[in-house]
Amino acid sequence: MTLGTAPLVRTLQFSARVATTSRVSVGATLTGRVADVAVREGDAVRQGDVLLRLETDEAQAALAQAQANAQQAQARLAGLRGAGRTQAQAQLAQADATLRAAARELARTQQLVASGFISEARLDDARRAVAVARAQRDGAGAQAQAVGERGAELAQAEAQLQQARAAVQAAQARLAQTVVHAPTDGRVLLRKVEPGQIVQPGSALLSLALAGPTELVAQVDERFLDQLQPGQAASVVADAFPAQPFAAQLRSLAPAVDAQRGSVEVKLAPRQAPPDFLREDMTLSVEVRTGERPAALALPLTALRSPAPGAAPGAPDSVWVLGDGRVQARPVRLGLRTLEAAEVLDGLAEGTAVIVGSAPAPGQRARPRAIDWHPGTAHDFGTRSDAGATLTNAKGR
Repeated sequence: MTLGTAPLVRTLQFSARVATTSRVSVGATLTGRVADVAVREGDAVRQGDVLLRLETDEAQAALAQAQANAQQAQARLAGLRGAGRTQAQAQLAQADATLRAAARELARTQQLVASGFISEARLDDARRAVAVARAQRDGAGAQAQAVGERGAELAQAEAQLQQARAAVQAAQARLAQTVVHAPTDGRVLLRKVEPGQIVQPGSALLSLALAGPTELVAQVDERFLDQLQPGQAASVVADAFPAQPFAAQLRSLAPAVDAQRGSVEVKLAPRQAPPDFLREDMTLSVEVRTGERPAALALPLTALRSPAPGAAPGAPDSVWVLGDGRVQARPVRLGLRTLEAAEVLDGLAEGTAVIVGSAPAPGQRARPRAIDWHPGTAHDFGTRSDAGATLTNAKGR
């Protein structure tokens, strides 16, 4: 071939799938029977929308019982602060009066005994009456203190009321959990529950694709990592809609390689609004433009020759050229490569006649036959009839 400049483009093709930014599984947080499922697969939902309801008979009964207990505790506390406190104070006043009366009777009895009017036995009875009155007064004082603002009985009643109110809140929360809401905007991907089923906490009942930008996710062989970088342009075709391609852009490469599959996750994003036909997990064919030269010295890969036997490791590629009617080996430094062509950076000049296919060894004479070739044109250079042929008008793809 007579080496010439032409555009050269390298692309990489692989399969991808459609994915939103994230998915979430939604389920019930308590055991119960499903009363109603409000959504179907494919439905769009907004944050807070009802997804399903459980039967509420048991939860409503538990709430009613908790509310009754709270009312009872409230009434007891009010009673202690009202009539209970008044009664305790009255009993304390009565006990004080009884103690004073017993004390006066004891003093009078002591005087009578000292005067000899009554016996000592009457004095013992008076002393016992004072002791009994003092004990009754101490009990009434303790009861009055218990129902006071800082009393133990009042504190216990307040604690019981707080406990009853907490039980009401717990019952209300349990009743609220019988209704499952959408955690955020999204679309229903999978519905795995029907009315009448018994569900358990932790079971995934619905799968939602959260609202967000559409992504195209692919697993690409790690051998092609050196060709990929964020920002590269891509053309995407859905296998189900081959006549409606759309443009995308490579957005990111995973920082780690999957050790089991030897691949790296690649994410792309549509350049414009994604087509309406896209569905979650739809299979796509992606072609990424990984390299481009507007004007390159391009030659077919079939023109490259293996290093000579005994050549040092890392020896440069070489091609055979025609000079003065004889075959000559010429080392070359290559740049961008495609599946069928390579860019020549050094070693050849524009207009050089390069030999492709089988040919005589270097130093021998050859009679060329020109063949028109450019990247993208199929041509078999290995047949005997093409031996020593040269190519003209090379063009990049």
